[in-house]
Amino acid sequence: MLPTVPPRLELNGITKSFGATQALRGVSLSLGPGEALALIGENGAGKSTLLKILSGVHAADAGSMTLDGIDYRPEDPIAAQRAGVAMIHQELNLAPHLTVAENITLGEEPSAWGWVARSRQRQVAAEALRHLGAESIPLDAISGELPIAQQQLVEIARALRSRPRVLILDEPTSSLTRADTEHLFAVLDRLRGEGVSLLYVSHFLEESRRVCSRFTVLRDGASVASGNLPEISNPELIRIMVGREVQDLYPRSPRSLGRSVFQVQALQGVEKPTEVSFSLRSGEVLGLFGLVGAGRSETLRAAFGLDALRSGTVTLGESDISAHTPRQRWESGLGFLSENRKEDGLLLARSIAENLFITRPGSLVRWGFWHPPSEHREARDWMGPLDIRAHSHSQSVHELSGGNQQKVAFGRLMYHDSQVLLLDEPTRGIDVGSKVHIYRQIDAAVSRGKAVVMASSYLPELLGVCDTIGVFHRGRMVALRPADQWTEASLLAAAVEGA
Repeated sequence: MLPTVPPRLELNGITKSFGATQALRGVSLSLGPGEALALIGENGAGKSTLLKILSGVHAADAGSMTLDGIDYRPEDPIAAQRAGVAMIHQELNLAPHLTVAENITLGEEPSAWGWVARSRQRQVAAEALRHLGAESIPLDAISGELPIAQQQLVEIARALRSRPRVLILDEPTSSLTRADTEHLFAVLDRLRGEGVSLLYVSHFLEESRRVCSRFTVLRDGASVASGNLPEISNPELIRIMVGREVQDLYPRSPRSLGRSVFQVQALQGVEKPTEVSFSLRSGEVLGLFGLVGAGRSETLRAAFGLDALRSGTVTLGESDISAHTPRQRWESGLGFLSENRKEDGLLLARSIAENLFITRPGSLVRWGFWHPPSEHREARDWMGPLDIRAHSHSQSVHELSGGNQQKVAFGRLMYHDSQVLLLDEPTRGIDVGSKVHIYRQIDAAVSRGKAVVMASSYLPELLGVCDTIGVFHRGRMVALRPADQWTEASLLAAAVEGA
């Protein structure tokens, strides 16, 4: 008989509590050498806590972990990395003021006589980038000044420099172009061929199928199912993940498009966009698609007054708001949701209630003072329909999962009662259940006569939610057609070819 190969990584009965909250309830999984396992679950299911335990940020309360058959209990992330477990975080974890080379070697800088060996540092960083196929990124560039996609590649290169035995990837493609994503997948295939084990977390099931052969589903802090991905359908995976049937991934009520309520005419930014024009009708969802850097986000930011304009006009209803500040546009009924909720969209240290109500305190203020009973009542009435899962309305937003944070940011627009919503990647980095909830909110909003402009890099979402889709190429909108006249292939072709 052939000897049995022990799992590369094995977890048995992992539990973790934070005060009265039990984040993990006996999670078990195994990962073989050179295997890729998809860790699937809703935001709040316990994935982030489990990854932090694996990477040495938290210690488990109970349960056991082994790495190549040896007890594994890292005291901190450095100990995890030295043991051969590296993690690529969803949120960029770079030191923005340091160079690319300095970030790649951060914490393990080569030294000589007590000084950083700069030539060796550059050598190590260059080799890490070559291993990733990203050698075009300048080693001396300041990391915070790079495009987001290149910053993500630097983060990945840092994880790969130590040649890990287990590589944990948490939404690694969230900021990558399609070409960069395919390149990353090729790198992951090569790593698996070299015996590296992958634990892959993504809310895109098609990505998980591309990378992984097996899956484990977490729900409410417990591992509830494992198996082979080719043997299970997406609807069944979603049912296991959310604990119920999801009848319609893209809910869509009958829509009646009304008069034009928002117009952008010949919008010209400092760099982007370039001469962009479109008109939005009440009851309409207009989707914007393009490759990273094509000008979608820049158009929304310019329309909301966050970025300077060289020329062009922005009209809301019958009013020219081109000279208005973002606050004035907000007060006029134009709402904006940033693609970067943590830096631009939320007050992370403040409570859920404060984030929801801060732009429209209204009845929550009595005689010039905040009125806690009114806040409690309003928060209760809003958190339920928004499906925000938290201990209470007073919980700090930074303690919430990504999906619940996004619901808070989106809920503020709903509470403010904005009539026109500019949404930049409204479902980035959140689970299928949370996505469906936001789709329902968008559908309900346009059913009430509101209008939505939604920039997204996720093609099924655009085709399922939008009435009209415009495609960007190098700062220009090169095509604008009803959604039913587009396919995924034609959208990509227009974005790549500019026609």
